[in-house]
Amino acid sequence: MPSTVVHLAVGALVGVALLGDEFDRRALAIVLVAAAIPDVDTFFGFVLTGAHRSLLHTLLLPTAVGAVLLYDTRVGRSRLRERFGARGVRLGWAALASLTFGGIFPDLFTNGVNAFYPLYDGFYSVNGYLNLSNQRGIVQTFVEFAPEEPRATTETRHYRTGVDPSAGSEPENVERVFPVVSSGTQLMLVLVSVIVVGARLRENTRER
Repeated sequence: MPSTVVHLAVGALVGVALLGDEFDRRALAIVLVAAAIPDVDTFFGFVLTGAHRSLLHTLLLPTAVGAVLLYDTRVGRSRLRERFGARGVRLGWAALASLTFGGIFPDLFTNGVNAFYPLYDGFYSVNGYLNLSNQRGIVQTFVEFAPEEPRATTETRHYRTGVDPSAGSEPENVERVFPVVSSGTQLMLVLVSVIVVGARLRENTRER
């Protein structure tokens, strides 16, 4: 599963892409925090069953934040713009994109999130393959017309983390694994992010 390092790598690339001339170390810190926020729900697993990948990985979170941003920046007086100017507005939208694409999407497109929690308790994942075959035509497994039932819920699914390795209590000698990268693809993504973000920061420093 994607580690927090992978989430940060995606969030940083989102920042580079969306912030333009506003991209600097402070802006980078904001988009990185936004990308890391969903993984905080790991710690709520001790008091709420199945909280990880549910409480802060729900798509309702960026939807709500986006609605607030849209109302503030498009309807009447904008407190965000008055306090931080156009830079603040751009940072707000970039942070929302980082939260969505860097914080939630890597998990959604790997092994699932509780996408509509708490309105609906059920895990969804967008994972599979798409092939073009000279014999079978288009072959895809992303959309299942007969999905497996019953769908996993907070009561039946637990994602292993270094903080909370298993549901319930663990023995004192339990192994706690904190993943950094879990595949060559993830390593490539992290390296690309480091190189691109570093180059952009260096370029902006020279310009100033």
